Amino acid sequence: MTTPTTWSQLTQTLVAVAMGRQPADLVICDGRWVNVHSGEIIPHTDVAVTRGRIAYVGEDASHTIGEGTRVIEAGGRYLVPGLCDAHMHVESGMVTVTEFARAVIPHGTTSMFIDPHEIANVLGLPGVRLMHDEAATLPINVYVQMPSCVPSAPGLETPGASIGPAEVAEAMTWPGIIGLGEMMNFPGVYLGDDRMHAEMAATLRAGRVVGGHYASPDLGRAFHGYVAGGPADDHEGTRLEDAIARVRQGMKAMLRLGSAWYDVASQVRAITELGLDSRNFILCTDDSHSGTLVGEGHMDRVVRHAIAQGLRPVTAIQMATLNTALHFGVEKDIGSITPGRYADIVLTSDLSALPIELVIAHGEVLAENGHILIDIPPYSYPDFAVGTVRLGKRLAAADFDVPALADPPLTPPTGRGIGLPLPGGEGCRVRVIGVVENQAPTKALEATLPVVDGLIQPDEAQDVCHIALVERHRATGAVTNGFVGGFGFNVPCAVASTVAHDSHHMIVVGTDKGDMARAANRLGEVGGGVVVFKEGREIALVELPIAGLMSNERAEVVAAKAERMGAALVECGCTLHNAYMQLSLLALVVIPELRISDRGIVDVRRFEVMPLVID
Repeated sequence: MTTPTTWSQLTQTLVAVAMGRQPADLVICDGRWVNVHSGEIIPHTDVAVTRGRIAYVGEDASHTIGEGTRVIEAGGRYLVPGLCDAHMHVESGMVTVTEFARAVIPHGTTSMFIDPHEIANVLGLPGVRLMHDEAATLPINVYVQMPSCVPSAPGLETPGASIGPAEVAEAMTWPGIIGLGEMMNFPGVYLGDDRMHAEMAATLRAGRVVGGHYASPDLGRAFHGYVAGGPADDHEGTRLEDAIARVRQGMKAMLRLGSAWYDVASQVRAITELGLDSRNFILCTDDSHSGTLVGEGHMDRVVRHAIAQGLRPVTAIQMATLNTALHFGVEKDIGSITPGRYADIVLTSDLSALPIELVIAHGEVLAENGHILIDIPPYSYPDFAVGTVRLGKRLAAADFDVPALADPPLTPPTGRGIGLPLPGGEGCRVRVIGVVENQAPTKALEATLPVVDGLIQPDEAQDVCHIALVERHRATGAVTNGFVGGFGFNVPCAVASTVAHDSHHMIVVGTDKGDMARAANRLGEVGGGVVVFKEGREIALVELPIAGLMSNERAEVVAAKAERMGAALVECGCTLHNAYMQLSLLALVVIPELRISDRGIVDVRRFEVMPLVID
């Protein structure tokens, strides 16, 4: 796509069309105008468009219709601004930016604010530039936030690359950069870390928005210190009090509905019950799986859900359009159906059910009744973006042994470790990562597990199985072992993924160490992805060769493979909703309570590496 024409370049043309001196390129007739500025729904409204921008909105645009003008009869349908996703990670969809856009355009999304944090952890600044440049080729608005925390928690994990103040300052000169991605190292902010503050300062000097990520229930002094550092929004709230606190401190509360995160219902009560000003609330997805995009939707799904929680439809739409545009300072381009803005318009016959019947972006009809109408060429990624899964050796079942140690090392170089074995048969008290269904946080649990021949065993009766993190960036062959609860696996099995936020090593979870080794080695062979083994046999595979994070296939193809992967997990006994998304966050050492990294078991409440075995 060519660079969009700015409003300032078109003032004469827009005025000429509005006055009837020049014909419009497109006119939409007789719609019900959802005016997100006034909060009204105005019937019998026409919209005239020229050069991709809106020239006229009013009762009668017949004076703008010429011989070459395309006319669309709305027939009384609602005219809704194109939907905006205020915070999201494309990589979570397992597809490229191009394929993500192809999947969401039929759902009414015309603007995305993406944080390519995942590829940054694998490929660094060159990876961010790849996605930035790809975004610029698309027929919708894709704004890029520069990743801020690579690694997300220095000293607690080792990514494949790093980003610091110099890289942030350079990115702020790129045309598609809208701000700084979520500032996940919240202790670094309130404790005065020079690197984190230098990144925020570079962003603020450039006049851009600093994204927030305060994943702590502590709303005391630490929270106030974090806000004072500059983050302007936050999507990590899960409770009513989280939303209230953020808005009171001048932040925008981003309410998240992703594939596995259901954080809208609890927080939207701040508006529906307490009457807080909805202008300070924004809707987003954060992480959407390809299956969700294809089967359920994108921002249309989020808006419908928000309405179901008691929001007025116009308010929910404001939170997915104008509020987002105002927050990022792009309200002169997107967020409303008003003169001068891009002609990003959705036609729908029901404002609550929100069927997406026609999608227009930059004045071009892109989709109708769920089907995309334009050709978007695939984007070609260079050789350095593939072949990123480097294990250093072929893994064996013994790499996933967990000795019962009286004094275990905090950061074992392999799965075997060193120390004094406890007598077999006595049981061993260990820390267990507890999965919380439909939420990003985990629970820091403890369990007494059986010991056989000096090795700690998983326990199906307690729903505790193995978890391992396999280093995959530097070919060290290192494996960090632990235990996780909540997956429900009840047969010999394993699932492995090279999508493992945030450093994106390889996560392996299973009940059988042989299957764990098979799964890890299989991903090494295909260059990354997600694989499920059951009783020694591969039963599902999603190949993700681009940085071990994304496929170069269409979203519907990836979704079908991912659906099979989900079914495979069920066959292994798992009953979690969207278990893959839960799996992918088990190494995310910036969200409480307990995680695993290449450094060991991390207690995020204390930001410390803890011994697996409890004395």
